[in-house]
Amino acid sequence: MMKLAAALLIAAGLFAGEPDLMPWPAKISTGQGSLAIGQTFQVALTGYSEPRVRAAAERLMARLALQTGIPLAAAPIEDPSRATLLIYCDHAGEAIQQLGEDESYRLGVTGQQARLDAPSPLGVLRGIETFLQLVEATPEGFAAPAVAIEDHPRFQWRGLLLDVSRHWIPIEVVKRNLDGMAAVKLNVFHWHLADDQGFRIESQRFPKLQGFGSDGHYYTQEQVRDLIGYARDRGIRVVPEFDVPGHTTSWLVGYPALASAPGPYEIGRHWGVFDATMDPTRESTYEFLDAFIGEMAPLFPDRYFHIGGDEVNGKQWGSSAHIRAFLREHKLKDDHDLQAYFNRRVQSILAKYGKRMEGWDEILDPDLPKDIAMQSWRGQKSLAEAARLGYSTILSSGYYLDHMEPASVLYAVDPHERESNGLTGQEQARILGGEVAMWGEYISAENVDSRIWPRTAAIAERFWSPEEVKDVASMYRRLEAVSRNLDWLGLTHHSSYHTMLERLAGGHSIQPLKTLADVVEPANLGQRTRTHKYTQETPLNRLVDAARPESRVAREFAALVDGMDHAGLRAWLILWRDNPQRLQPILEASFLLKEDIPLSQDLGRLGSIGLEALDYLDRGQRPPAAWLAEQRKFLENAQKLRFELRLAVAPPVQKLVEAAAR
Repeated sequence: MMKLAAALLIAAGLFAGEPDLMPWPAKISTGQGSLAIGQTFQVALTGYSEPRVRAAAERLMARLALQTGIPLAAAPIEDPSRATLLIYCDHAGEAIQQLGEDESYRLGVTGQQARLDAPSPLGVLRGIETFLQLVEATPEGFAAPAVAIEDHPRFQWRGLLLDVSRHWIPIEVVKRNLDGMAAVKLNVFHWHLADDQGFRIESQRFPKLQGFGSDGHYYTQEQVRDLIGYARDRGIRVVPEFDVPGHTTSWLVGYPALASAPGPYEIGRHWGVFDATMDPTRESTYEFLDAFIGEMAPLFPDRYFHIGGDEVNGKQWGSSAHIRAFLREHKLKDDHDLQAYFNRRVQSILAKYGKRMEGWDEILDPDLPKDIAMQSWRGQKSLAEAARLGYSTILSSGYYLDHMEPASVLYAVDPHERESNGLTGQEQARILGGEVAMWGEYISAENVDSRIWPRTAAIAERFWSPEEVKDVASMYRRLEAVSRNLDWLGLTHHSSYHTMLERLAGGHSIQPLKTLADVVEPANLGQRTRTHKYTQETPLNRLVDAARPESRVAREFAALVDGMDHAGLRAWLILWRDNPQRLQPILEASFLLKEDIPLSQDLGRLGSIGLEALDYLDRGQRPPAAWLAEQRKFLENAQKLRFELRLAVAPPVQKLVEAAAR
């Protein structure tokens, strides 16, 4: 019944009246009236309490004060009868946050009081985020609508991977993204700390790792402890990834004896799959890894430890006489068998230190212990295969943010769909959830927030909310509200956009440039790599780096085309038609923008074509065949990449032309 009710709720839309909640709760009913949020707002804690719960209540007050501009007392009060929001926690959580801990909560809001009940501190944290999303400005003042919510997650593993190796991401940027994760109820931070382009953590046992492999950009162990505590306070587990045996160039710069081929080695500066690989045949490799993991294991208290294991091309193994001899001696058929041998050795080291091994789907081998977690980046087929073989699995395929897919496409991917539908109930239960992946080739501290947010909030809903919650229009409406709320946490997905455009404009008004930037979308990872020769040292300061992954203007314009709102369409089309003249002096004055002159001219022509199509529609006249042929040819070219950008409004303009043709 609950699934049917949820389906009917979403089918109904509730566009005008539904609260701006994301993820959408498992069960919600709305009441009459609202709870006023004013200077007398106070929080009280009852039941079990601990520093984490009290800190969460204090953050709630601080965020509410920032969100409303109302000065509020920071500390919870002792008298529950005077509380505007009463928080009850039943019992303690685990000393180290565990997979599958209870995150459920109940939240009730009436005109007199709000009450949050949770079995454990994790439920309190999740419920607080829901309450903060409920608060809105009304004609009478700030208020939270009357609701009754019973909520719990659909998947127990809801993660975000952040690659800090290919481009360095400072600790304060990581922290603010942890705040964003907590706001949308994600609970696993997958920290990709080492790759060919950089080793980003201090090792006291092997100081040449960061000394030679980081360009001086790495986290100290004290910073790591602080960040893990910061994440725990927000209900987030931290899982480190140290990719082995491939993607290890940065390890080999300081310790070339680990390699399968003689050095010397240098930090990787470009992108792709490197030949450099650890030697899995030498006992000294495992002695090194034992000592390194022994140092890292107590630093990262989470039970899971990610070893990577992806994209080992085997070239160094194939060209090494002693490695080929090792294969013959141990009756190993090929490189896959050799990597499986390596993984078994590493798994035993991890088990020695109380860790469960996690790796990408290339490590899948039936002979590995079943307590290993497989993370699928190659598709849901490998996800299902691992589940059938008895392994816990996590889906990342379909959630790669660097592919620049719109939120609607990301939102449609589900860990329990397609190939996994053929699994038995027991096999499907092995799918723990999913992880958003933010790889680092084309991110910097300046634009990383805009690549992660707000699209990740839509994926977070897929991980948390009932499977039936799929209404795309509702998702986009709520996503806009959540995106604004993320600003109050200090995320820069909005502010950095304007800052980067101001740099590009060089002191000129950014409005004409913003008109262009608002309707373009950047190329994805593969397209950028093929189009331009990038290195780790290439500045990420062009329009393609500032442009948002998904154009809101293009989406809204497409809706106007679908609704044939001629007045709304004309307003946009006139703006675009006239923009090149205003923008031309700015483009010519900046060496960073000169490449975008043809793109600006194309936008102007799109505006003209759209206006002509509207004129034909208004007259009820079919355009001449020659005009249609000319515009169709131009529109086909306008939808192609130009300097790693595409005009996202070209497809809806083409739709307008085709409407006129009919």
